[in-house]
This record gives sequence, C-alpha cells and structure tokens, in this order.
Amino acid sequence: MEKVMTVNNVTKTYGKKGEKQFQALKGVSLSVAKGEFVAIMGTSGSGKTTLLNIMSTLDKPSSGEVTINGKNVAKLKKNQMADFRAKEIGFIFQDFNLLDNLTARENIALPLSLQGVKSSEIDSKVDKIAAKLNISEVLEKYPAAISGGQKQRVAAARALVHEPAILMADEPTGALDSKSSRALLDTMELLNEKDQVSILMVTHDPFSASFADRILFIRDGLIDEEIKRGDLKRQDFYKKLISQLSENTD
Repeated sequence: MEKVMTVNNVTKTYGKKGEKQFQALKGVSLSVAKGEFVAIMGTSGSGKTTLLNIMSTLDKPSSGEVTINGKNVAKLKKNQMADFRAKEIGFIFQDFNLLDNLTARENIALPLSLQGVKSSEIDSKVDKIAAKLNISEVLEKYPAAISGGQKQRVAAARALVHEPAILMADEPTGALDSKSSRALLDTMELLNEKDQVSILMVTHDPFSASFADRILFIRDGLIDEEIKRGDLKRQDFYKKLISQLSENTD
C-alpha cells in the first residue's frame, strides 16, 4: 500500500551539549498509508506534541527522518519548507486559529491566496469544500458570528481546500461541546472513507481516537503499542479501546 508519510527512527533532544538535556523522542518510527486514518494517543509529557510538530515540519528532529509524499522534509531549506507545508499538509488546531478580521470564506481561501491561485479558481474550490462540510451558509460571516462547531468546520475547510497529501489534527475536538465534537469527527470519518483523505490525529480522548483505523500509543518518547480497528464497528472499537486503557492503568 502506498505510504503518504513515513517517520524513521526520529529522536528529539532539548538542551545543549554539556548542559542538562531532555530526550522527548527516543527513536520513533511509524507510517501512514494513503487514505488511512491514524490516531496517536498519549498522556501529557509522552512526546505526542513534539512528534506532531516534527511530522508537520514545525520543528526538526535531532536525528532520523520524516518523509511526506516522497520528500525528506528535514532536507528542505527554510523557503522550500514553507512552500512544501502550504501545499502538502493541512492542519486542524484545537483553538481553530481563524483570523477574526476575515470572513469564513476569506479564512478558508487563505492557503490558496498565499500560493497565488487565481481568484475565480479560489472561489470555486472554497464553495466546493464548504458544501462538503455543510458550512455554505456561514461563508460571508466573521468568526465572532458563528458557533464553535461551525468555526472548527471552517478550520477543517481551510486545512483541506488545497487538497493536501495529509491532514494533521491536534486535539481537534478539545474546544468543542459533545454535539459539535461528534459532528466534526463524523465529517473527518466521511472525508477519510469517501474522499480517501489521509488523516493523522493526535488526541488524549478515547472517543475521538475510536474513529481511526489504527491507534498508536506513545509513552516516554516511544511508540510501544498499537491497536487496529479491523472489521469492528466504531462503538465496539471504542469499547475495546476503553478496555485496553483500563488494563494499562491497572
């Protein structure tokens, strides 16, 4: 199966040589296949945020490599990195990161505008993704005038409008109520199944993780366990995950 991302023996050490150092990642390896939905779970301090920052090119590993769509991102120069990130990676953040002085339409269009895409093409792409995420009616509104769930779907549309190789989500339901969380997760699952969008989601929430095909557990800077959904229904996978988590805390 074609791999959209490969992480090979990645380490990350903070602190200068000769001073007290902290090793946040101790040799992490994983891959995400095209069209796969993978969740990474871990407690606070486990290394999951550090790993996400490295995979999303926001930080560089101390050693090892990350390959996205066939490119070793650690070898890209600063200007190449920004361009690569803008084209190949979509982000959904916990706190939306929408610009308050731009309408929902303008927020969604931002990645395309920065790439110099023609305005007529931008409008068409924005309308298409907005219809898919059921937010067409809020496109001309500013973030202050829409609900939390709608803001997160606008953020998802912005992350997907440029058709990235992989969508990365950092605790995407963290700032949402249960109804909005479920709506966003259902949308992500649909995009994954119907449009074969590759998704990597970092979360501490078992309910969110149960929407994935596969869950990787990171502890003390290493991935030490994996469970696969297989043919299980989501509800049954959730029960299996809860059971596994309770065993691990015993």
